[in-house]
Amino acid sequence: MKMRIYLDHAATTPLNADVLAEMLPYFIESGHNPSSLHAEGRRARAGLDRARDRVAAALGVARKEVTFVGSGSEADNQAILSVARTYRGRGTHVVSTRIEHHAVLHALDALRDEGFDVTVLPVDERGLIDPAAFAAALRDDTVLASVMYVNNEIGVVQPIAQLAAIARERGVLFHTDAVQGAGLIDIRPRELGVDLLSLSAHKFYGPKGVGILYVRDGLVLPPLVHGGGQEFGRRSGTENVAGIVGLAAALERAVAGTSERAVRVAALRDRLEAGIRARAGDVRVNGADAPRLPNNSNISFAGIDSEALLMRFDLEGIAVSAGSACTSGALEPSHVIAALNVEPRWQQGVIRFSLGEATTEEEIDRVLEVVPRMTAELRGRA
Repeated sequence: MKMRIYLDHAATTPLNADVLAEMLPYFIESGHNPSSLHAEGRRARAGLDRARDRVAAALGVARKEVTFVGSGSEADNQAILSVARTYRGRGTHVVSTRIEHHAVLHALDALRDEGFDVTVLPVDERGLIDPAAFAAALRDDTVLASVMYVNNEIGVVQPIAQLAAIARERGVLFHTDAVQGAGLIDIRPRELGVDLLSLSAHKFYGPKGVGILYVRDGLVLPPLVHGGGQEFGRRSGTENVAGIVGLAAALERAVAGTSERAVRVAALRDRLEAGIRARAGDVRVNGADAPRLPNNSNISFAGIDSEALLMRFDLEGIAVSAGSACTSGALEPSHVIAALNVEPRWQQGVIRFSLGEATTEEEIDRVLEVVPRMTAELRGRA
């Protein structure tokens, strides 16, 4: 059996063993309801409180600004829906971009159904939003802007601090989906100047099913889930203490190693891209001329179908992701690639390679070994 090479860390990262070790007691001897007043409940509560303090310290925020949720998607939905509904008296206009995660785009669709006016801004061929166009889109009735910090498909990093400053000057609340960024770039909300920020533990070697919504102090954020009033009244339901403990441990670890990790994986990514450009013929690295995550490489292979290329990689023991979506049985360009407005030949044959902290030079070289043969065969030139 071939050795598997995992290059799909933007989809999810493996749970770190040290993180799991911290979680285990909260599945067993300390796995109780943190709202209970007995000794067992107090022990769970202590673990939850310590985790919140650790997260707050890692992000450089106050503990009451940290809300634990079930996922990055939930964090995005609550940030957009709860804020827009709560501050509707200020206006019913919301601004976002064409390349957001579907958790944001579908939440915006829900707001449209409720009578909100939503402006979705384009990006250029690099995948970047124009700050001047963003400023021009803000109106007197704009209540919220949501712009993702890092794109999950092409890895492009938006100028969030600049955009948030523009929004703040206009009195517009600002949310950013920073799910892809932890452990690779600076994600401290106060440094960015944002009002709300979303994170998900499984993107930085933590467990699935738990995330963070940073909510700036003073911002009113009613719950989407009603019940017992947990999480400062923002999110009801018995907290997933084991998952939250794992999230805190993973976030501490991610933030502490950001610089070293970024340098190492960027070198591997550059090695991969240089090798593919040299060996695979007609290719385009999407977002190459924009600031990008150091571990992300989204490449269009002209003349090749994404699904066919994805399957060939998988048969070679290499896990990657296709930059396309299946609609009614046919592969269509992803909304992110379509938003770049590049030539049609660059909108098919898109593969996302996302490297991890354990990725090696040998694994990159294995990819470069198989790419020439695969692409030649799929282009019919074997």
